[in-house]
Amino acid sequence: MITASIVLYKSTLEKIQATIDSFLGTLGKNATTLPKKLYLIDNSPEPLANTDLQKLSSNIEYTFNDGKNLGYGGAHNIALKKSIAEKADFHIILNPDIRFEPSVVDELVSYAAQNSDVVYMLPKVIYPDGSLQYLCKLLPTPFDLIFRRFFPKTAFTEKLNDRYVLKNSGYDKIMNPPCLSGCFMFLRTNAIETNNLFFDERYFMYCEDFDLIRRLHRIGKTVYYPKVQIIHDHARASYKNKKMLACHVKSAIKYFNKFGWFFDKERNLVNKQILNEINRSISHGN
Repeated sequence: MITASIVLYKSTLEKIQATIDSFLGTLGKNATTLPKKLYLIDNSPEPLANTDLQKLSSNIEYTFNDGKNLGYGGAHNIALKKSIAEKADFHIILNPDIRFEPSVVDELVSYAAQNSDVVYMLPKVIYPDGSLQYLCKLLPTPFDLIFRRFFPKTAFTEKLNDRYVLKNSGYDKIMNPPCLSGCFMFLRTNAIETNNLFFDERYFMYCEDFDLIRRLHRIGKTVYYPKVQIIHDHARASYKNKKMLACHVKSAIKYFNKFGWFFDKERNLVNKQILNEINRSISHGN
């Protein structure tokens, strides 16, 4: 079985229908036969209306958190534990602003089944206009997550950002970066359960994905898989809303308090490894 989860906050079914259909849609030509189940975890002050609940598929389980907003990671942890209880092989964390062909899931399941060391996968991610989103990253420094937000855009800061998002890799090959976006998190549930690797609920929103993927990277491969793609609307709320920016900065501070600000041996080692791998690939023309 493969499961997935979407966290709701004052959301309507219409708003998330495309994401629901993408996961539960008709299986592709060479699809797996794994049954699917989708968890909707609702952090809203009020539950969905009965008329909306009646529209849900039998493959959807709805959980209302009694009006408590548990945050992004806390809500998805509920779904992850349900997935483990169901003995699902894989679980996908889904943002409500993505859509994709159902065959994407089949391809990821197939690759992960053949590569047991893979614990996380992210497909190629594009904007609605077809342009690429650079969502593979080095383990971030304070400049990457905080300071650059307040610096003017210059050739120097753009060069630093290009390095941070591994732009030189070309984004056309499978690679194993230590940090990736959490908009679509394809997870091996056995790795989550065996190593007790859940979201750190001290983050309310932002950076909880970086934190989890960093810990997953310690025990297996966190793979960027560009052979299939998804569409992500990506509102980048913290770039437009001061309240969201403050939340982002607060989470970044928690991240660096946990892993280290300017002295982080793991960051130095892991970042050096992925940059060396990319440079070798480029030099060999792969």
